[in-house]
Amino acid sequence: MDYRGVEALDAVITLGGFERAAAALFITQSAVSQRIKQLERQIAQPVMVREQPPRLTPIGQRLLGLYRRVQLLEQETLPELAPDADGSVLSVSIATNADSLATWLLPALAPLLASQAIDLNLLVEDESRTLKRMRSGEAIAAISTDSTPMHGCDCLYLGRMDYSCVATPAFSQRYFSQGIDREALMAAPAVIFDAHDDMHADFLASYFTMPAAGWRRHIVRSSEAFVAMASKSMAYCLIPRLMVSKQLEEGTLIDVMPGKVEARHLYWHYWAMESGVLSEMTHACQQAAQRALVQS
Repeated sequence: MDYRGVEALDAVITLGGFERAAAALFITQSAVSQRIKQLERQIAQPVMVREQPPRLTPIGQRLLGLYRRVQLLEQETLPELAPDADGSVLSVSIATNADSLATWLLPALAPLLASQAIDLNLLVEDESRTLKRMRSGEAIAAISTDSTPMHGCDCLYLGRMDYSCVATPAFSQRYFSQGIDREALMAAPAVIFDAHDDMHADFLASYFTMPAAGWRRHIVRSSEAFVAMASKSMAYCLIPRLMVSKQLEEGTLIDVMPGKVEARHLYWHYWAMESGVLSEMTHACQQAAQRALVQS
């Protein structure tokens, strides 16, 4: 396969258009377009939908995933074949949920990044949607609640992340002084990650038979901001207990629903390929997660 066409496709999708792709590849927009058209002629089907922003077709997703895995293998192997060449930087994309990123993931990766030249691209999604990033070819590994590996991939169990509802004593007194019921929960502002985040809705439905909509919520795409908003009495939040253990111990935050826990079982998905870096990363993440998460 002529990977120049896939390289052009990667640049167009990553940078969001032909003009930026041309600038990054130091060729003309026409040349970018011609390379992609040649790729499509070679495989006899379209690889992208030419809209704004451009998006991949299913075969385009498979090609882009293949290309990025080939890139990683080349970047690892070429220095061994040409030991006098300048060391190249490995580019590794991981799809992760925000809560893992805010807790155990970075400490797991830090020693590896200290010993090797690696540029990370951390793609933050809800843990129920991270595998889409692998299917699209954007990531070579993902942290997910799905236990079923994709074709060509392996899957390892990381552990269980337990979530509790927390708030400040002042917030609890304001909204929950008469107890926690449907009426109180409809009035008290919560925090969710995005419009597709169903964890808080599942929690309320499970313990209080609450509807999926109708209750107040802030939308904030940051786990750290969840804790900050709760700590400032702006909201109550469903948050991993390991993120707020210190605040719970100090009493600045309290568990407003003791005994009620939402659990998420997390899995590490990765492409089954002969990559030393990916193997080391998998081992480091598995070890760190086993220390940080509940094992069950």
